[in-house]
Amino acid sequence: MGEQQNYYHENEEYADFLEGWDASFYAKYADTLCPDEPGGKALDVGCGVGQVVKRLMEVGYEAHGVEVSGPSIEKAEQISDRCQLYDGRNLPFGDATFDSVGALNVLEHVEEPEAFIAELVRVTKPGGKVVISSPNFFRALGLRDYHPKMRGIGNKWRNWQRLRAKRRQMMADPGSVHFDRMEPIRRKPFQPDDDAIVATNSFEIKFFLEQNDCDVLRVECTDRHVAKPIDVALNLGPWRYLMFNAFVVARRKS
Repeated sequence: MGEQQNYYHENEEYADFLEGWDASFYAKYADTLCPDEPGGKALDVGCGVGQVVKRLMEVGYEAHGVEVSGPSIEKAEQISDRCQLYDGRNLPFGDATFDSVGALNVLEHVEEPEAFIAELVRVTKPGGKVVISSPNFFRALGLRDYHPKMRGIGNKWRNWQRLRAKRRQMMADPGSVHFDRMEPIRRKPFQPDDDAIVATNSFEIKFFLEQNDCDVLRVECTDRHVAKPIDVALNLGPWRYLMFNAFVVARRKS
């Protein structure tokens, strides 16, 4: 288990924070994670205290969860014995086990994000869904920016330039593409997302899913349910890559 995973392993504040999540925060992710077939098998990676697992179980799916935080998994096990502690690197399941696999606000905290995406795909059945939702740390548009990397005109200009450079790199030398790393900001009391170590963004999430033999179905900047006209307007054009969050849905190729 790496340094970042160790930070969460016995973090009681983190577990208490997750327990206070409002259902509207994870509803879109959970609803998207639902397998296509009734009674299908789903995995929530970074399941926290088990709210997504519970939501999936309530509508008839076989839901599983894994988590690096001991205090969180103790709470999740009260919801389902299919929630378990894991090392943050190797998912404790065989290849092609699940009809859908997802991770909500996890990718920005893992030490090997490229390998993490490959692991999500590995345990997904051919034809199954992969759902990844993370902050967009390369925001170039928008207000109410909560992380220092997102704030200010200067950062927004640098983020825009960095995304352009990454797009060129993806076309010219795809083997050299890696997520940018960041120094974590660890506050007392615990604050979410400040301690991220990976500059997650839709461009690279899409890229690495495609590199791992997936067809990307949707790329959106909205990670929560919003009114349909607003959702369409925000996600209709390429500006969705420059705003808010990175919400990406893919299907593993058959």
